[in-house]
Amino acid sequence: MNSVPLVSDVAMVLAAGMGKRMRPLTASRPKPLVRVAGKPLIDHCLDKLDEAGVARAVVNVHYLADQMVAHLGHRSTPAITVSDETDALLETGGGLVRAMPLIDADTFFCLNSDNIWLDGPRNAFAALSAAWDDDKMDALMLLVGHAQAFNYEGRGDFHLDQLGKISRRRPGRVAPFIFSGIQIVSKRLMRDAPEGAFSTGVLWNRAIDEGRLYGISHTGLWFEVGAPGMIAPTEAALQVV
Repeated sequence: MNSVPLVSDVAMVLAAGMGKRMRPLTASRPKPLVRVAGKPLIDHCLDKLDEAGVARAVVNVHYLADQMVAHLGHRSTPAITVSDETDALLETGGGLVRAMPLIDADTFFCLNSDNIWLDGPRNAFAALSAAWDDDKMDALMLLVGHAQAFNYEGRGDFHLDQLGKISRRRPGRVAPFIFSGIQIVSKRLMRDAPEGAFSTGVLWNRAIDEGRLYGISHTGLWFEVGAPGMIAPTEAALQVV
């Protein structure tokens, strides 16, 4: 399907959040099951993984986990393994640590379950794979410029230098790139990780300091769907592109 071989056939899909910004839609269902453009958010992600040739996905669950497990049980591709976090909300970093024994690959794709995007000439996973350099990277992010980001009203997250190394936006400033929620992660990023709940940002900051966090710019479109009011504009945009 892709001329570029993927760096991994396994992905981690982060789906354990409370979805507070999406209330009241998440009062009775987890955010990944909120429907946009005819299907639940998580199926947009899992379908993209399947189309790209990623065979296996680990999905973490916490809030209304029974609904998530039931929904995921209806899928055959990619093959799903559930990482159970019903005992504690672990945030993104803690969720990754919990899932590590289930991810039987040193390098894997990682993505948020509420992503909707359209690919450019090459799909996101192939583009990341083409840019991956295992010798010098602990993680490689897919970043989106403001012009390609629908519904986004923030100041951006990161800068990229000429070598593709990432630095964070300074407080009060604007950064040209937004994190799409999609990345390649090496298990090296997880070394000496904190225990319990913590943000993946803790690990990113260390990788930035070590010069091992990189990024590439997405050539397609990306849609933020974090609140109920973002659903209709996203659906309208998807109908015309």
